[in-house]
This record gives sequence, structure tokens and C-alpha cells, in this order.
Amino acid sequence: FVGRLVGRYYDSQGNPTKYLKGAEAKAARGAQLMEKQKEMEAKQPSCNSRWSQEDGGEVWCDNGFPRLVQRPLEIALTGKMSKRCACYNEDQLGQPGLEVYSGCDYLAKRCRV
Repeated sequence: FVGRLVGRYYDSQGNPTKYLKGAEAKAARGAQLMEKQKEMEAKQPSCNSRWSQEDGGEVWCDNGFPRLVQRPLEIALTGKMSKRCACYNEDQLGQPGLEVYSGCDYLAKRCRV
């Protein structure tokens, strides 16, 4: 036995404080949100991509059409909005929140980025 860490997260008896319980609850909620985001992203396959200094970037889909879509749970986890490229079938392209890459045709399977 070396001692006790007394402060914000543990009291003088070594018992967890409400701050530790709150931090643990937030961590558990974050893990749930991450798992939910993984499940959502697994439903829509990611685009293929490549980048080189000479040619720049390109995204493409073997099946479907590349679209930018916001990660809805990202703001809850990090406070920031981010987007990812996902492949959508033609009948899914009317969904709200899907963004065609700038300078890319609506039904293009490859887009320069």
C-alpha cells in the first residue's frame, strides 16, 4: 500500500466521488455512440480513394456513386462536424444530407478531389 489519491475523483476514504461517476458515465456514453457510428457506417460502404502530389486526389465506388455525408454522431463525440465519402446506389441518391463532390457529375462513379 502506497497511499490514496485524494481529490476530485476520490475522497479521503478512497471512494469514488460524483465527478468520477460522471466521467465514467460520459465515457460509457461515448463508447455507445462510437459503436452506433460504426454500425451506421458499415451499412454504407466507404469510397475507394487515392492521392498523389502529382495527380491530386480521387474517390470512386466499385458499386454505386460517391457522396459526401456528415457523420451525425461526430458532433456528440468531439464537438466537430466531419464528413466521409460513402457509396450510394442510384435509388438512394435522393436522401437528404448527401453532397455531390464539387465539379463532379451527379452520376459519376469517379470524382477528383
